Parts: sequence; structure tokens; C-alpha cells
Amino acid sequence: MVSATSSPPSKEEVETDQKWVDNGHARSAKWWYSTFHTVTAMIGAGVLSLPYAMAYLGWIPGTLMLLLSWGLTLNTMWQMIQLHECVPGTRFDRYVDLGKHAFGPKLGPWIVLPQQLIVQIGCNIVYMVIGGKCLKKFMEIACTNCTQLKQSYWILIFGSIHFFLSQLPNFNSVASVSLAAAVMSLSYSTIAWVACLSRGRVENVSYSYRQTSTSDLIFRIFNALGQISFAFAGHAVALEIQATIPSTPEKPSRIPMWKGAIGAYIINAICYFPVALIGYWAFGRDVDDNVLMSLERPAWLIASANLMVFIHVVGSYQVYAMPVFDLIETMMIKSWSFPPGLPLRLVARSSFVAFTLTIGVTFPFFGDLLGFFGGFGFAPTSYFLPSIMWLIIKKPKRFSINWFINWAAICIGVCIMLASTVGGFRNIIADASTYKFYT
Repeated sequence: MVSATSSPPSKEEVETDQKWVDNGHARSAKWWYSTFHTVTAMIGAGVLSLPYAMAYLGWIPGTLMLLLSWGLTLNTMWQMIQLHECVPGTRFDRYVDLGKHAFGPKLGPWIVLPQQLIVQIGCNIVYMVIGGKCLKKFMEIACTNCTQLKQSYWILIFGSIHFFLSQLPNFNSVASVSLAAAVMSLSYSTIAWVACLSRGRVENVSYSYRQTSTSDLIFRIFNALGQISFAFAGHAVALEIQATIPSTPEKPSRIPMWKGAIGAYIINAICYFPVALIGYWAFGRDVDDNVLMSLERPAWLIASANLMVFIHVVGSYQVYAMPVFDLIETMMIKSWSFPPGLPLRLVARSSFVAFTLTIGVTFPFFGDLLGFFGGFGFAPTSYFLPSIMWLIIKKPKRFSINWFINWAAICIGVCIMLASTVGGFRNIIADASTYKFYT
């Protein structure tokens, strides 16, 4: 990659050092912390919808889209890691800080912050839904004689856990939760594709496109692009994760962070491709938007996988919520002179958990939410915003390979964003019109 020296930012652009000191444990993370934090942020419930996305895209387009997304987002992750310390002596600890440096202190927050918040809040809403659904499925399998509760109640139970976990002060304090979540993601992904493989193909399996109207099929294909985009997350919190790693001129933080990111992407490939391809092979176009819901046997294994998903999204929720908590608390301190401490965390964080819980209970459309948020938030932050900032800050030579790769990422990302946002939003409206709320 071609680099260029960047001008130092103004004082207003970067004032993030104190944020990491206030809560203690400043910049003490090891490289493997970045691996399981990134795995937890990236490999979420979205992996379980990949066979469903394949059902609308088909074998060749679906596989190519997976490969393209894996390669493009690995490149943009590398760019984010390099740009973290692109100005000597300065660390851009948050996505919005890098945006201020790239686009200017006034324009930067308006470009970056809304996209980052859409990703983080969208993930938390989706995790509320999938956490409640998987807990419900687990109880239905594990206790067949028990009185079955409504899905809404299970989402409420999942949300209530986060009123307590959200009081943990920072990323390092949720390291054990994040590690457990990363282990769970690898475990339930393996169970999903192994169970599909051992079950074999369903009778009269079909790989043709679903029989529906042409317009509905087009919107569902658009939504499938967003579901794949949702599966390649992590960029929205990459700088926050890197900010916890110590850095010196001899060993800058980009070295251990990139090492951790490579490990995360290897785990990503091990999880994603078998689940997507084998899940689609087993169920064809009739696969559920959560492949675990299509599996029934062996009961104990499917119950275990659903419990693992539940544990994983507990950790993932916290990883995505931490930057939002910081933003809300900073705003309350500066605007309302709220004193830092436990009362601030109780008010700010509990309010956010309550908000995401309310939306999740009201609109529990897992596949549609994935497509909408995948296009509206994840495509910009993971596919093309890093490339735009790289072109602005590093200024690679025009028409060089580096220049073409970045522009290709931008064009592909914009197309995915537009298509999947429209498809996901339309499908939410269509499904809501026939859905009985709070059941």
C-alpha cells in the first residue's frame, strides 16, 4: 500500500486518551484480546441466516458474494488498523475520531457517527431478537412438558440480563464474557453445519428460486445481500478494540491488532462457509432464516447449539453497546453536567438497554432486520467508508492497483447498501402487515 504523511489533527479532532484512562485498565490488552473481541463482534447470529441468503441468491452468486465480502472486508479491516496511528504520536481511538481527521472536524461526525450508531444499535436490536428466540427454542427442546411462554417474554428475559451486564465499565472488564462468546460462536457454527451434513438433504430438496412474484423475489434478493453484509461486521468497533492495546514506536499497536484480526478472519471463514454452503445443500430453498430452526434432531445437540447462540449474543451485545455507552455518558457529562460514576451508568446504560429491548420485542423479524441493518449500516462501515478515508488520508497514486481496489470496494459497497436497505425495509413492512405483535 502507498502511504503519505498526514497533517497532525487539531485538538478538537482527537481527545480520546482520557476516555480509556477514566475507567482504568488503560491500553493493557494483548493481541489475542483483539481476536476474540473481533470474533465476538463479527461472527454473530448473522452466520445462521447465511443459508437463507443462499436460498435467494443461488449457488454461484451466493458463493461469489461470500468470497467477495470476505476479501473486501479483510482489506478494509487492514486499512482501519493502519489508520489508527496514521499521524505520528496520535491514536484515533474511535471511528468518529478517524472520520474527523479524514473529512474534517465539522463534516466528519455527520458522515461517520450516524453509520456507526446504526451498526451498533442495529446489532443490539437484532441480538435481542435472536437471543430471545434461541432461549425459547432451547426451552422447548429441553423441557417438553413445561408451559411454553410467548416469544416476547423470552426476549424480555434476554434483555433483563443486560440491565446488569451493562454496568461493567469498559472493554477489558467484559473480556471474559467476550472470550466465552467467541468460543460459543465457533461451537454453534460447527454444530449447525455438522448437524446439516449428518442429517443429509431433505426429501425433494430444491435449489431453484422460491415461487413468488417477481417483485417480491427481487426485494428478497436485495435483502439477502444485506444479510451477508451483516455477517461481516466488526469494523464499527475495530478502533475501540485497538485502543485497548499498548503501542510504542518499536511495536505499534497495528502489529498485534492485525495479528488478532487475521486470527479472527480465519475463524470467520471456518464458521461462515461451511454453514452457508452445507445448510443450503441440506434444505435448499426451504431453509429457515435461522438454520438451527430447521434442525430438529438430535434434540440434545440442537438444544445445546441454541444455548450457545444465546451465550454468544449476550457477549456480542456488550461489545457493540460499549462504544454507545461511552457516547451517551460523554454527552450527559458535557451537556447536563452529570457526575461520572455508577449513577451515570445506571441511567445512561439502562435507558439504552430498555430502548433496544422495546424495538426488539415490537419487531422480531430476524431475517428482515439483518437485511435492513446490514445494508443501512454495515455496508458503509465495513465495505466502503474505510476505503474512502484511505483515499483521502493516504492518497494512493491514481490508477494504481491500490487506487482501483479502493474504488471497487466503494462501488460494490454503495450498491449493496442501496439494494439491501430497500429490500430489508420493504420486507419489514410486508411482514409487519400480517404479524400479530407481542405474541
